[in-house]
Amino acid sequence: MSEILTAAQMRAIEQTAIESGEVTGLELMERAGRGVVEAIFEQWPALGDAGALHDKPLREDGLEGGQAPNAVSDGGQPPYPRDTSGKRKRAVVLCGPGNNGGDGFVVARLLHQLGWELEAFLYGNAEKLPPDARENYERWLELGAVRTRAIDPPPLLDDSVHIEGPCDLVVDALFGTGLTRPFRSIFSMFADQNLRKVMAEAGCKVVAVDIPTGLCSDSGAVLGTCIPADLVVTFHRKSWGMF
Repeated sequence: MSEILTAAQMRAIEQTAIESGEVTGLELMERAGRGVVEAIFEQWPALGDAGALHDKPLREDGLEGGQAPNAVSDGGQPPYPRDTSGKRKRAVVLCGPGNNGGDGFVVARLLHQLGWELEAFLYGNAEKLPPDARENYERWLELGAVRTRAIDPPPLLDDSVHIEGPCDLVVDALFGTGLTRPFRSIFSMFADQNLRKVMAEAGCKVVAVDIPTGLCSDSGAVLGTCIPADLVVTFHRKSWGMF
């Protein structure tokens, strides 16, 4: 079995890599988002019919080449299946107030490039997002809207998330490994009653970025409530909480 890490150890590895100059925080976030999208299509090949990335070099921010520097080329070959179904897929992305939320905005942008319809939520204050997450939030705003909901005070159950129409996928990018204490009571009720309800009604798949929100990555304890996931995509190493 490969090395299992605590949340603090994982953060230390990432910070060391960034400080070494080998990689930036934005690049790590971009890799994470791409990893989630690739895992989604590997787990559910039928969702791959939604389209393909443009047959052009892809920049770090997901826009087409020629609009800004820092291009990341994919050699012009789209890594995902082309759209053959004619049916447009739809995803709801739930982004939290930290870097896990930034990963979510990368996922939203990449799925948008594939022709998906997106509904993006931010739970928290955009002005207080960490720099890399804020950058990806701004990049997403160039493509689509964000529905902002407060965490403190927590959202009311009837004003939290409303999935409009059929939904193929919900992306849980709320708290990830950064959650170390239980949800506050109202937000716990929101996650337990509202999110579970809308996901069940929509009949959609749920993918968690890094770890399901509400699950302690170090102990595996449920911190008040846990949002159930059909697929969990983690990065670099597994965490103790997964076992």
